[in-house]
Amino acid sequence: MKADIPTTGRATPAFGSRSRTIALLVAGAFFMENLDGTVIVTAMPQMAASFGVHPIDLNVGLSAYLLTLAVLMPASGWMADRFGARLIFAIAIVIFTVASVLCGLCQNLTAFTLARILQGTGGAMMVPVGRLAVLRAASKHELVNAIAVITWPGLAAPVLGPPLGGFITTYASWHWIFFLNVPLGLIALPFAVRLIPPRADEAPRPFDGIGFVLIGVACFTVMYGVELVGRGGASWPLASLWVLGGIVAGTLAVLYGKRAAHPLVDLRALSVRSYATTIRGGSLSRIAIASIPFLLPLLFQVGFGLSAFASGLLLLAVFAGNLMMKPFTTPIVRRFSFRAILITSGLLNAALMFSYALLTPASPTAVVIVLLFAGGLTRSLQFTALNTLAFAEVPTERMSGANTLLNIAQQMSMGMGIALGAVALRVAGLFGTNASGGILLSDFRVAFVIVGVIALISIFDALTLSRTAGDAVRVRK
Repeated sequence: MKADIPTTGRATPAFGSRSRTIALLVAGAFFMENLDGTVIVTAMPQMAASFGVHPIDLNVGLSAYLLTLAVLMPASGWMADRFGARLIFAIAIVIFTVASVLCGLCQNLTAFTLARILQGTGGAMMVPVGRLAVLRAASKHELVNAIAVITWPGLAAPVLGPPLGGFITTYASWHWIFFLNVPLGLIALPFAVRLIPPRADEAPRPFDGIGFVLIGVACFTVMYGVELVGRGGASWPLASLWVLGGIVAGTLAVLYGKRAAHPLVDLRALSVRSYATTIRGGSLSRIAIASIPFLLPLLFQVGFGLSAFASGLLLLAVFAGNLMMKPFTTPIVRRFSFRAILITSGLLNAALMFSYALLTPASPTAVVIVLLFAGGLTRSLQFTALNTLAFAEVPTERMSGANTLLNIAQQMSMGMGIALGAVALRVAGLFGTNASGGILLSDFRVAFVIVGVIALISIFDALTLSRTAGDAVRVRK
């Protein structure tokens, strides 16, 4: 497969011109997609009142989006190879923007659910194809900078979403949560057409229908089972059956993919140890980190008695940490090995998760802010290191499959992270009870300890890395 880059015969420009612009464009699209998934949470009561339903009924709209992503995302790499990253990315922006308008115009839950499915269709193409465009435009030594740029929106959006959604809902209307995507989409579309190279693979592989069905069923059933776990009062046996069915389908998909001549998701990149580490240990790390934006707001509101807005303001400290770390990420990756960075940031992340278990309503606000700020620093560094290492040693011809598989793993990890927070509180014994008094402060302590242990376990995979893993992107040639 040929790289999706222009062949002008000139040397690749230094990161800071075309490659940086493409990375910024994709980062903007990522921010739009990631923000849309989190900004809705604080607006759910108002949306439910507008639709005339119970707030919990809106979960079907949120789940429809995630399940659509899970089912369609595996086909994104094939579409980019077949039709070109520029065309697919542009179409994804159009679909996502139009669907956002439809979401804002919805008058009932059924219409909203259908609009969210359409929005998920756009998101399923926008995120993986956008990342693939960046990977193909950037050379190896530019990869650290490029990944740092496109990683940041995924870290910032989950933190900014809840307070922004609360502000918009309070001072305007929930409809504007979706309408805000319109100017972002209108700005991104012409830049996508102008900047992203158009060429598709000159010898496109045939579409793997059997693999698509198997992978789609596996992703759908696992995500639905995980979503059931996150519901209060959900049936554990039923959720377990869904997850078990997904594991069986996933196993069949892997066995089939190893024998298929043209598998939808090429698994050969897993033979690269550094890439496999970012899938295995990296997924555990992402699951643990993704549970924090779920647990912390509950801790502040239920455990500390703060308002939703005050809780959201505290979480801005995490965003400040993400922002502060961004200028230092590339120098750190250039200076230290990926092995050292992943082990150190992993230990710090786990330690901070354990520290959240010690917080009480009497804890000084300054201490809480410092701990959240430190969490933003470490998660930003760890995510950037994981996402960069993933492609550092993957051959060009395996890049598309590696990108698709990583996007699937990341999407599944984010959903499982929320479920982990819910399960951790259930293990403490009181999840799903009345929020006004059912969940005790001690339950949050147990939950954060469980999450911290998961974060510690994720480090063991990094210990197997060599000290030179990923040096191709660390050292400028």
